[in-house]
Amino acid sequence: MTTITLDDRQVHVDAEGFLSEFAEWDEHLADTLAALIGIQLTPEHWKVIRFLRDDFAAQGATPTLRRVATLGGVPVKELFALFPKKPAKKMAYIAGLPKPHGCV
Repeated sequence: MTTITLDDRQVHVDAEGFLSEFAEWDEHLADTLAALIGIQLTPEHWKVIRFLRDDFAAQGATPTLRRVATLGGVPVKELFALFPKKPAKKMAYIAGLPKPHGCV
């Protein structure tokens, strides 16, 4: 497992840069991760991120776009607007979760 320094602290990441330790994430780190990929977090982003974290804690897997849309109440079209081009990957990255299964 690799460690990198973000916000003056060491965090564990996988080979693609996704956080690999659920407990190392916090909201300040989310802001930093979002900025690294060019996203300024808004209340709409936070709704999605909080859903992802809660769902992951309950289910043990990163939720799919369909799950976020259905259970999280955020339409897929809006997810693409909030997290352009690769929303599932970007949402998981910012939320400090593993890359979703099926993402390339």
